[in-house]
Amino acid sequence: MPSLSSQKQPRASVSQIPLFVHIKETLRKQILDGRYSVHDKLPSERELIESFNVSRITVRQALAELQREGLVFKINGKGTFVSKPKAALDLSKLRGFGEAMSSMGYESFARVLSIKDELASNSVSTNLNLPAGSVTMAIQRLRYLNREPISLDITYFPPELGKIIAAADLEQRDILSVLENECGVTLENAKVCIESQLCDDYLSRHLQIEAGGPILHIERTLFNTEHKPVLYENLFYRGDVFRYSLDVER
Repeated sequence: MPSLSSQKQPRASVSQIPLFVHIKETLRKQILDGRYSVHDKLPSERELIESFNVSRITVRQALAELQREGLVFKINGKGTFVSKPKAALDLSKLRGFGEAMSSMGYESFARVLSIKDELASNSVSTNLNLPAGSVTMAIQRLRYLNREPISLDITYFPPELGKIIAAADLEQRDILSVLENECGVTLENAKVCIESQLCDDYLSRHLQIEAGGPILHIERTLFNTEHKPVLYENLFYRGDVFRYSLDVER
């Protein structure tokens, strides 16, 4: 465990900011610069009280802030531990999962579970702007991040695009890349809906998480420059290792 002696300093030196913020930022920096690794135990409340010369309430407030940020987690009776960082995908950019993850240094790949023609449901035909009862190409993949299953993706295409997509190496390539390069589609924008739902037995088995727990459901339709839908998909993400982010301006 890293030494705390270098942290100790009089109250006057941090009088410009709230004490709990100073403690939070000190621990935050040590976590992010690698002094504490994933699942390392942080100093106990008593050690932090003595090191920073503050009250127990102040220490608990600092730890609570770190927990809200997702940097630490608590185990009753055992202490506070460093969390595994969550990968994040920026919703303000239309990028493939593999493309986004590789740009941040993550290893990602997919396992194709099924490729088949099937009759479009009402939601599929509506989102792809197809007549009711149309046949679509449905591709189901299990996505991995750093060799752990992170999402199950079910993607639907109009038949003419689906045949080209199905012939590509979907274990190593993003569908968006295939659309642009092999299909000659220029992507313009996407409609995205996000909700939380409970994990069923099928998702539990593939994502290796407990059935009944919360997962992130992403419903997405991609459009070309003529505003015609080119794919519709349902993505089911593990909430414990992944998050979406979005920059919003007024």
